[in-house]
Amino acid sequence: MPHHASKVPSHLPTRLAISLWDFTWYTQTTPGEAFADLDAAFGQAVERGYNTVRICAMPFLLFGEHRIDTSALRLTSMGGDVGVRTRWYDAAGGAVLDGRARLLELFRAAERHGCYVILSSWEYQQSPAFLEGPEWYEALMAVDPDDRHRVMADAMSDLVQFLKDHGLAERIAYAELHNEVDLSRLSLAGGGGPSDVYWPQRPFVESAVTRMQQRHPDILATSCYGIPPHLDIAAVPDNGEVAHFHVYVYGVLGALEKWAGVRSTEGFPSPELRSLLRDDAPDVASYEGKVDPWRLSATGVSASMFYSHDWMDTARWDRWLYENYGQWREAMSTAVDERLDVLARHAQRTGTPLVIGEGWVGYTPAARRVRGRPRRAGYRRTSDHPVHRARRLGRRPRLQLGAPPPRLGQRRVAATLEPPPDPGGRLRLRGARPCRAGASALPPSGPGRDRWSVTTRAHG
Repeated sequence: MPHHASKVPSHLPTRLAISLWDFTWYTQTTPGEAFADLDAAFGQAVERGYNTVRICAMPFLLFGEHRIDTSALRLTSMGGDVGVRTRWYDAAGGAVLDGRARLLELFRAAERHGCYVILSSWEYQQSPAFLEGPEWYEALMAVDPDDRHRVMADAMSDLVQFLKDHGLAERIAYAELHNEVDLSRLSLAGGGGPSDVYWPQRPFVESAVTRMQQRHPDILATSCYGIPPHLDIAAVPDNGEVAHFHVYVYGVLGALEKWAGVRSTEGFPSPELRSLLRDDAPDVASYEGKVDPWRLSATGVSASMFYSHDWMDTARWDRWLYENYGQWREAMSTAVDERLDVLARHAQRTGTPLVIGEGWVGYTPAARRVRGRPRRAGYRRTSDHPVHRARRLGRRPRLQLGAPPPRLGQRRVAATLEPPPDPGGRLRLRGARPCRAGASALPPSGPGRDRWSVTTRAHG
């Protein structure tokens, strides 16, 4: 059984405070957008206590086999006013970028600010939807499902080599095969599909991660699961050198979506959804044909969901969640406990750091306040609880509440737990206390501080 505790490179900091920049670091680059100035973006991240960013590094686009000119990538919006208030999709469009030069620019800015980068890919999820034409999406779809893991592993390995050739390897925290392999089009490998997104692709994930490790044994390589199979954790390969998982517990948010039919395609919009929309919401028919069919397919987001999020009255949305949260609180806390317990044991058994890269509630409209760490005290317990739970699970945990790009009001959660030297030993925590948003709870310098540290800081 793999045991990777000694594999973590010595040059990495003892704590990674992670801010999720996903693909927005290259889709939102025009004047006034979050990443028009990478130095300013890193400066804001560091000011808020972060030292690591997690990105879609677009490995297939930059190093895959296709005929796309990556020196002049034309980025765009979804079309018309579609996506203007939908998280991730509110890009202005119009930028023309040299993809490889942009990657080097990001890494050099990270170096100037003392930051590190987690390499990932959203290419078999959303990323290709932001290119002006369908070439990127079509090239990805042309790869046989059983070859996709290998192709992504090779592209990511080539990207790592590119960074090494430019003297930037020490800025890499670790490399993921792909974001959320279970929620991506990688899950079609081995005949997989909606009924089982884990076991059919398991050997493909394992082989691809091994392939990355063989190319670059000095760089931590792993996979990433969006809905960890906590009741069947053996479906996750053991060879990842970082146990990277996401923990979303929809609970009351799922209840709202079901009640209002946010994701429905029939009888849309329902009277319940209409009761949550802005007073100036147009007729849903106005969205017909505004987004190219291939672009909708590339995003995995329906026109009805774009409409729901673009025209949601976020005060009404938040009010519904606050008013109904009480009946879901215990179930959501229990669900978090069950998942964290299993994931911590998985990390302990494999001797790997555990990273909760995203969480805790779910996908919400861009302007809402309820997502990762809502601002009202009662509902905020949903995001506080996992942090305290993780503290109790780890002997030497390093926990941070991460955040996305500057100006986006959402929060992301990232937590890493380092297992004890004896995988069979009991996990213990010492030398720490809770802290509140905007504050820092760091033990004094000395042995206590070496055991662990926690920061929770707001972005924006």
